[in-house]
Amino acid sequence: MTGFLPQEVIRKKRDGEALRAEEIREFVAGIVSGAVSEAQAAAFAMAVFFRGMDTAERVALTLAMRDSGRVLDWSALPGPALDKHSTGGVGDKVSLLLAPILAACGAFVPMISGRGLGHTGGTLDKLDSIPGYDTRPDLARFRRTVAEAGCAIVGPTADLAPADGRLYAIRDVTATVESEPLIVASILSKKLAAGLDALVMDVKLGSGAFLPGREEATALARALVAVAKDAGLPCRALLTDMNQVLGRNAGNALEVAEAAAMLRGEPGDGRLRTVTLALGGELLALGGLVPDPAAGRNRARRALESGEAAERFQAMVHGLGGPADFLERAAERLPEAPVRRPVPAPRGGHVAAVDGRALGLAVIRLGGGRRRAEDAIDHAVGLSEVVGIGVRLEAGDPLCIVHARSEAAAEEVAAEVARAFTLTEEPPEVPPVLYDLVA
Repeated sequence: MTGFLPQEVIRKKRDGEALRAEEIREFVAGIVSGAVSEAQAAAFAMAVFFRGMDTAERVALTLAMRDSGRVLDWSALPGPALDKHSTGGVGDKVSLLLAPILAACGAFVPMISGRGLGHTGGTLDKLDSIPGYDTRPDLARFRRTVAEAGCAIVGPTADLAPADGRLYAIRDVTATVESEPLIVASILSKKLAAGLDALVMDVKLGSGAFLPGREEATALARALVAVAKDAGLPCRALLTDMNQVLGRNAGNALEVAEAAAMLRGEPGDGRLRTVTLALGGELLALGGLVPDPAAGRNRARRALESGEAAERFQAMVHGLGGPADFLERAAERLPEAPVRRPVPAPRGGHVAAVDGRALGLAVIRLGGGRRRAEDAIDHAVGLSEVVGIGVRLEAGDPLCIVHARSEAAAEEVAAEVARAFTLTEEPPEVPPVLYDLVA
C-alpha cells in the first residue's frame, strides 16, 4: 500500500473505524520488518482491546499473521492433518493422549504447542521432562516424525507466524492479552501456518480457566469457529470444565506419568478420558475419517484401549530424541521430587468446590511454572492424587500429595493448597465435564 503510515491505522482503530484488509496486512508486515515500532504495535493492541474488530477484520488479521512466515504443507501425506488447541487449564494433559490416538486412527498430527502461561501448564514444559525429547527440532526432523509416527508435538519455529510472537510479547507487557480479536488471531494464525485440514478447540471454563465464565468462554468459542471457517479451516469448539484439575496430577513430569499410565492401559481419570475421546471424535469426523463424532469416539476409544495409541506415542518420543523404551520405563525416566507431603483434609465432608487457579499457582510456587519468562522450570514438582468434586473425605484424608524440592517448599504451599478445597456436609452437584459444542 503506497504511503503506508502506521499511525493512521492506529488512529482509525482508536476512533472505532473498521480497518481494510490491506491496511491490516501492511501493519502486520511492518511488525515483522521493523517498519512498525514497538510503541506503535502497543498502541494498536490497546486500540483493538478497547474498540474490538468485526469478523472481516479478525479474518484479515489472522491471515496476515499466518502469512508473515512459513506455511507448512502436508498434502503429500496419506491422511488429513488434524490438531486441537486448548485455551489452557490445570492438569490439562489431553494433547499427550490425543495426538497418538488420532495418529492411530489414520490422521497425521503436526501439533505445535506452547509453554505454560499464567497459572496454566504448557504441553512443551511437560514434554521437556522426558530425557532427550527435542521440543525444538529442525523442520526436517519434525516432518519425518509426523510422517513416521503419525504425530509430533513441538514448539513453534521462528519462521512460523513470526508476527504473532512479536505482537504477543508486546501484549504481554501492555495488559492486552485478554483482547478477544487478538486471542483469536494469535491462536488461529499459528494453526493455519501449520497447514491443518481441520481443528478442534477445547475452550475451558471454570475456576482454573483463563475465562472462568460460561458467557465469555462461549463468545470466544464462537469467534474462533467463525474466523477459522472464514479463513478456510474447518473448525469446531467444545466447551469443557476446568472447575477442578483435569485428571489427578498437576505438574510437568507428574502429568506425563499420568498420561503414560493411561496409554499403557492402566485405569485413569474418567473426566480426562471423556474430554480426550470427545475431542478425538469431533476431529476424526471433521477430517473425514469417520462418518460422525459418535463413530469417532468409538474409534478413538479402540485406539487407546488396544495399545495402538501407545505405540504411536512411543514412536513420537523416540523420533524426537527420547528413550525408545520410555512408556515401559517412565517411572525410571522421569524426574522425581525428593519430598512428598500429603495435604490432610481439615475436617470430614464432601469436596464441594476446588479453586483450580489456586492449585495452578501452587505448582508455580513449587517451581513447576514461571514467574518470569526467563525462569527455569523444575519438572519434578507438582501435585498428585488431587481429589475431585463430590469425593467424600474423613478428617485427615489427603486432599492431594505435594511433590517438592524441599520440606520448606512443601510446607509453604500446603496451607495454600488446603484452602483451595471447599468441604460441605451435603453432597454437591458435580459439574459436567462437557458443556456445549460450537460448530
